[in-house]
Amino acid sequence: MTAAIATPSFFTGRLKRPGFWTVITALAVLLLAVLLLLPIANVLAISFFDATTGNFGLSNYVQVLTRRFYTAALWNTIVIGLLGMLGACLLGIPLAFCTSRYRIRGRAVIATFAVLVLCAPPFIGAYAWIMLFGSNGAVTNILSSIGIPAPTIYGVPGIVMVFSLKFFPYIYLMTENALNTINKSYEDAAENLGCTAFQRFYKVTLPLIFPAVSTGAIICFVLSIADFGTPAILGRGVRTLATIAYTQYTSEMGGTPTMAVTVSMLMIAISMIALLLQRRILSKRRYASALTNRPGKKAMSPLKSILVHGFCYLVVFIAMLPAFTVVYTSFLETSGPVFTGNFGLGSYERILRDSPQAIYNSFVFALAAVALIAVVSGLLSFIVVRRDNFVSGSLDLLLMVPYLIPGVVMAIGYVATFQHPPFDMTGTALIIILLVFIRRLPYGVRSTTSILRQIKPSIEEAAINLGASPAKTFASVTVPLMMPGLIIGSLMSFITAINELSSTLILYTSRTITMPVLIYVQVIDGEFGTAAALSTLLLLSTGLCVFTVFRFSDRKESAFV
Repeated sequence: MTAAIATPSFFTGRLKRPGFWTVITALAVLLLAVLLLLPIANVLAISFFDATTGNFGLSNYVQVLTRRFYTAALWNTIVIGLLGMLGACLLGIPLAFCTSRYRIRGRAVIATFAVLVLCAPPFIGAYAWIMLFGSNGAVTNILSSIGIPAPTIYGVPGIVMVFSLKFFPYIYLMTENALNTINKSYEDAAENLGCTAFQRFYKVTLPLIFPAVSTGAIICFVLSIADFGTPAILGRGVRTLATIAYTQYTSEMGGTPTMAVTVSMLMIAISMIALLLQRRILSKRRYASALTNRPGKKAMSPLKSILVHGFCYLVVFIAMLPAFTVVYTSFLETSGPVFTGNFGLGSYERILRDSPQAIYNSFVFALAAVALIAVVSGLLSFIVVRRDNFVSGSLDLLLMVPYLIPGVVMAIGYVATFQHPPFDMTGTALIIILLVFIRRLPYGVRSTTSILRQIKPSIEEAAINLGASPAKTFASVTVPLMMPGLIIGSLMSFITAINELSSTLILYTSRTITMPVLIYVQVIDGEFGTAAALSTLLLLSTGLCVFTVFRFSDRKESAFV
């Protein structure tokens, strides 16, 4: 009998084909590596090369940290960020306490206004406050006519005020949610021990909700230091790192933008330090409590009711005042940069006649980015939730990076990465779409992962046991179940995408200009009528998306946090 000779399987059979989700995971890693990590790595690498000598070293950082031009901007950035965060806390925490502890009439209106403030384009607030308190503003002229000097809206106070009114909804929404879920027994015990209302809040309630408050505060701080439009419009000589990064980049065009990149890396470092500091503080104490005996809402005496209702409505009304001002002024006729006082549709006629390209680009770019986000976020969320391994965990952490990277930094990274063949995309619509896509992808992923965690895996396993492939199971079973999350994530992505300014301001050309960029240019040029009409169009688009999110979300305004 002839002995059988064993033959290795890789000679006798075909190589095992990778599974569907293995391929998708590999493509997701490649996508994030090319569109997120590579631009950031290029920005980091450029910052270590001297623009004059080309030598590798820390000379750029030494210059940024020692020259008064840069250190003053660094100080302004930190001060404005901290004061903007503090102002948002002083507005958001009391508002959340009032709406969660007392019976407020029209509480839904307050929450809706807060969400609208949150979703409105950030630079519109700066422009609208100029319309009210600028050198020729409506309130300024009224006060001047009766001999009262109007407070200036320019400089650090104006920037901080805009940031406080713009970002307080982050504090409000997160804090209110936390206040509604803490155990009331702790507050009752403090009251029985003789603590005053303020002592009870400061010593008991605030520590329990500190994780939510600190998270909202960190978001406000990061957004404040990364904001370009507000300091650029209201600064009047007050430089921040964001405005310096942009001006340095424009002055270094044609060469290597070393100083712009170095300033940008400093912005990232500040954001990372703030986040790590918050996590370190949270790690030192336990904040959990049993989710039982939740607090109810109390009735108030007539005087207290007037004061509480007045405070709540005053905060959201002042925060919404820029939006009301923009809409109102968009219907005023203008003679050059001056409003005549007559009503008409002249500003809308001009934008439809002179700016159709910007309007078209804004909607097309945003919709294209959202289409990519809807597809990729659905696949990524499945990997993060269902594929419990090192790669999926790393992808989940990696998707936090776009939250921390300012738009100016990402735009410079994209120019540095995609300006050479075979990936030369500078000046094209594609580079703007891809940048908006990667910056807003976390909105889609967070929304879809939250709803996917509520879907039992047994439903998908049943389909696979019946013979369906993983791809077919995902398309025919998982996607329909997670559709509400996909819709909400896509709408949130659209809201932020169509309002994108800081990154597109660096990447745009005359053919790829968008509405936010055109509004910024027109405000700088004093064309307030057309700027108001374009801003109203953006606000209308944002408002429709907010209304749709409310319709699709069971948690209403909580879906935006």
